[in-house]
Amino acid sequence: MATTTSITTTYAGEFAGKYISAALLSGKTLAEGNISIVPNVKFKQVMKKVATDAIVKDATCDFTDTSTLTLTERILQPEEFQVNLELCKKDFRSDWEAVSMGYSAFDNLPPKFSDFLIAHVADKVAQKMEQNIWTGTNATAGEFDGFITTLGADGDVNDVVGTASTSANVIEELGKIADAIPTAVYGAEDLNIYLPSNMYRNYIRALGGFGAAGLGAAGTNAQGTQWYNNGNALSFDGIKVVNAPGLSDNDAVAAQASNLFFGTGLMSDQNEVKVIDMADLDGSQNVRVVMRFTAGIQHAIGGDIVLYATA
Repeated sequence: MATTTSITTTYAGEFAGKYISAALLSGKTLAEGNISIVPNVKFKQVMKKVATDAIVKDATCDFTDTSTLTLTERILQPEEFQVNLELCKKDFRSDWEAVSMGYSAFDNLPPKFSDFLIAHVADKVAQKMEQNIWTGTNATAGEFDGFITTLGADGDVNDVVGTASTSANVIEELGKIADAIPTAVYGAEDLNIYLPSNMYRNYIRALGGFGAAGLGAAGTNAQGTQWYNNGNALSFDGIKVVNAPGLSDNDAVAAQASNLFFGTGLMSDQNEVKVIDMADLDGSQNVRVVMRFTAGIQHAIGGDIVLYATA
């Protein structure tokens, strides 16, 4: 007998935070810890910036207060977002029943239909958050200002004008980014070069063999294009290179993970996940999925960051 698809209760409450966590933190940038995550921001969080002039002076017998210390601040204020969907159960029944009955080769979908719907929506939310983190604009519904927007508006950020990336020129372009990294930051353990997918692919291909780029015709370890198995950690001049799929083609950022922040309420009472079966309310086969969460980004010290973009 075929499995019947029915939701007899409304799902909400205790596990809401876990589903929100999965939705927000499953994007590549957050899941891999490539920026700092600040959870439980109820409204806003103030980040103090400290700037001093030359604090080391010639010694005297007296205490002479001659240095200047300047305190400024940045505000990390996550915005509220929601997901409101109404889905027809029969549109999902064939996929879900195949999984629950063991006919599918995939094992990453939950056996309960309510969990299946939430996982489906969570994947979409994670994809949107990845894009928002890097290229979101507050003027667009469902988005907050991403790093490309906030860094572009910060006059302290080190701007680099680049060229559309190809596998032939990507190493030269990465060199421009590395050269612009401030001396005080270069060598920091958590320093990353964040690349969009097109530049990341081009770099992998270049490492597979480009004599003109100084790598030799056979590429890394003389393996040609077979050298990369999708798990190798990439670096450039000793700097970790990470893929940030949310970045637009030919935009890149170099920064410490500890200098880029993603804030969310996450475990606060503003988060809510519900799956509501409308059958008992209006006799339909519709299911409503509701999510509420907060999210936003901020950077701290603009002068320690490189923003690379084509002209």
